[in-house]
Amino acid sequence: MTTFVSLFRGINVGGHQAVRMDALKELHESLGLQEVQTYIQSGNVVFTSDDADVTQIQKDIKDGFAQKFGFQVKVMVRTADEFNVMVENNPFRNQPMKESKWVVAMFLASQPLSTAREDIQKTYSGPEELYIIGQQVYIYYPEGIGRSKLTNAFLEKKLKTTGTARNWNTVLRLQQMMQG
Repeated sequence: MTTFVSLFRGINVGGHQAVRMDALKELHESLGLQEVQTYIQSGNVVFTSDDADVTQIQKDIKDGFAQKFGFQVKVMVRTADEFNVMVENNPFRNQPMKESKWVVAMFLASQPLSTAREDIQKTYSGPEELYIIGQQVYIYYPEGIGRSKLTNAFLEKKLKTTGTARNWNTVLRLQQMMQG
């Protein structure tokens, strides 16, 4: 039995593409996924499966979502092991001056090119600190995310892949849920 998290992009943001969490839970259960739990309205689902094929599970969730809700969304699926490695790789860990509420992890659909960070720095020079490690981007927003010009849309364009972001407190809560 493998534990996973599915992270949906663009649902329940600003009142658009509204999906109830109990309906999202039902979708996962209808796909044969087990021990399904949701966390907050932004589309986070922790579950287990006998099937360990992340790519197939992600495709099944995406296709099932479109069929059930009538519109397409992006979903990133990670195993608990992948998620734990992502948490360990956070470059802002053990930096008490960097409050976790200002740290964001962006989960990417694919790994960006090795030149992605330099490409971003050529066209953007804000106060944020950014690290790309594997299929994640770690960002510290010292002035808050709401006022920043370093948006998901900007990052997706520069990284040439889609992604969904979660604040670090949410990341840690999802990790706890996956650990039982």
